[in-house]
Amino acid sequence: MFYTENQLYKFLLKIYIKNLFLRSFDIFYRRDRTRKRPVGSSWRMDETYVKLNGKWIYLYRAVDRYGDTVDFFLSESRDKSAALSFFKKAIRCNNIPSKVVVDKSGSNKAALDALNTELDQDHKIPIFQSKYLNNRVEQDHRFIKKRIKPMLGFKSFHAANITITGIENIRIIQKGQLIGAKKQVSTFDNFAKLMAA
Repeated sequence: MFYTENQLYKFLLKIYIKNLFLRSFDIFYRRDRTRKRPVGSSWRMDETYVKLNGKWIYLYRAVDRYGDTVDFFLSESRDKSAALSFFKKAIRCNNIPSKVVVDKSGSNKAALDALNTELDQDHKIPIFQSKYLNNRVEQDHRFIKKRIKPMLGFKSFHAANITITGIENIRIIQKGQLIGAKKQVSTFDNFAKLMAA
C-alpha cells in the first residue's frame, strides 16, 4: 500500500502523539536525542512565528551547513533571554559550534555575545550576521510551516510544544539524522524501527 507524503505525515503524527501520551514524553524525547548523529560545527540560526490563541509565539531553530537539524526551542517572547535559552539548550545537546550565522536580529547577537562572555577564550563562538547566508534555515522552516499552517494555530503552549516536537523529530528521521536510520529506507520504516528500539 502506498501513502502520499501528506497521508504519511498525518499517520506518523497520530502514532507519535499517541505514543507521547502512552510513554513518558521526556523519556521518548531524550531517547530520540541520544540516537541523533552529531551535527556540523557551522550553524545557521533563525526564529519563525507560530500562532497561539491569536497571538504569535516564536520557534527558534538552527540547522548546520548541510541542513541537518541542530535543535529547536519554543518561546513566548522574542528577546535576548529566549535566544540565550535556545543556544544553551543547543550547545548542551550538541557541541560548541565553530561559528554561528544569524540574521540582523539584535536579540540573537546579544544572546551570543552574552554566551561568549561565559566561555573561555579558546571556545569563543564567531558570529556572522548575514541575511543571505541564513537561507538554509529559512528554507528548512518551510517543512515545519507546511505542517502547522492547516492547524490554524494552537490552543495551549503545551500542545504547541508537543506537536512541534513531534513534527521536528519526524523531520529529523526524514533527514536520516538518527543512528541506525537508512536513507534508502522509507521514513515510515525508519520511524517503526525507532519505536521498536
